[in-house]
Amino acid sequence: MKTVRSIRGLAFTGVAALGLIAMTPAMAESGFDIGANPSVDARVDFEVIIPRFISFQVGSAGNTVDLVQFNVTDPNSGTPVARSNGGALSVDLLSNVGDVQIDAVASALENGAGDSLSWGEIVATSADAGLPTPALADGTITPVTVLPTAGRVVDRNTTWSFEYQNGALVGAGTYSGTVTYTASAP
Repeated sequence: MKTVRSIRGLAFTGVAALGLIAMTPAMAESGFDIGANPSVDARVDFEVIIPRFISFQVGSAGNTVDLVQFNVTDPNSGTPVARSNGGALSVDLLSNVGDVQIDAVASALENGAGDSLSWGEIVATSADAGLPTPALADGTITPVTVLPTAGRVVDRNTTWSFEYQNGALVGAGTYSGTVTYTASAP
């Protein structure tokens, strides 16, 4: 019986002590000095948390998906055709993760009548070698790496131009397909 009371008493004392500790406010470092030339230091630690991010835009701002169109007037002539519905697309890449990898996935480029056009017929070029565009191809597209402009920060703006090579004779029609570019931290 005496042991049970002792254990209860210790448990109550422990709970009361925890309550006092929980109620004790956190204090900054402080010091005290007396004398002819008193001097006291008090330190404060700081911490700034910055999340990793990548911001990537190809073409118009927002959720707009731009159309790159080629109006071919002389099929299979071997004369490249520039974009007919505008110029180069704006490309902006901002990141704080170090190297950024840009990859592309292309759907089939088809005309709806069962004919397809090779993505190899469309050549993409960048105005800035530091922010290249992955070469378009059927099947596997090799990603490109963008190196930081300062420290681990990538801050690049350029334009990407597209040209239809017009080197293959294909069936008539409007060929449509989509390329999805993805910027990621490797």
